Amino acid sequence: MPTIEIVSDVVCPWCFIGLRRLSAAIELVRQDIPDFSCRKRWLPFFLNPDTPPEGEPYMPFLIAKFGGRERVEAICERIREAGRAHGLEYAFEKIQVRANTLDAHRLVHWAQQQGDAERLVEGLFVAQFQRGDNVGERAVLCRVAAEAGYDATAAAVWLASDQGREAVLAEERAVRALGVTSVPTFIIDRRHAVVGAEDPAVLAEAIRQSLRS
Repeated sequence: MPTIEIVSDVVCPWCFIGLRRLSAAIELVRQDIPDFSCRKRWLPFFLNPDTPPEGEPYMPFLIAKFGGRERVEAICERIREAGRAHGLEYAFEKIQVRANTLDAHRLVHWAQQQGDAERLVEGLFVAQFQRGDNVGERAVLCRVAAEAGYDATAAAVWLASDQGREAVLAEERAVRALGVTSVPTFIIDRRHAVVGAEDPAVLAEAIRQSLRS
């Protein structure tokens, strides 16, 4: 069974689209290989590693980064259009805080120790981009964990500790050492990589190449 490692950050809007496009790619592969299955594993990436622990105002950051509100609105609309093709509706106007995502990555790390974390990751994207929640807040993270079927109390205990912190930071450094500089990046069996939220056909072909090699 191939392993697809998904390097992403929960505050990256293209990573949400990338998750949908990967699912579509897997369905394309199943047209040829009906019993195809894979293991998904999420690897951390800090899109904005300088984010303060408490976060900071969202829109002012984007305006400063991209050089004006009109430019930001154009980028957001492009993302909205791409998302609609996969049933996603973005609500950028609801987002108030540019969140620090260390705890979110720690929560994913915790969930992956118990199995597949896809429902949790999906929930984090929904919280960030559709509800406008601050995914840097532990109360928000615990609620998302509960919605994904995890024990909220256990999640709270994990987040209140320092567990997983060094592991996540080490994984993020290792990902950058592999040459990853943008997300999403999909790494298939450590042999093939697809950078960006590529078309499902591109992702599907990378998966097929991995199966052939």
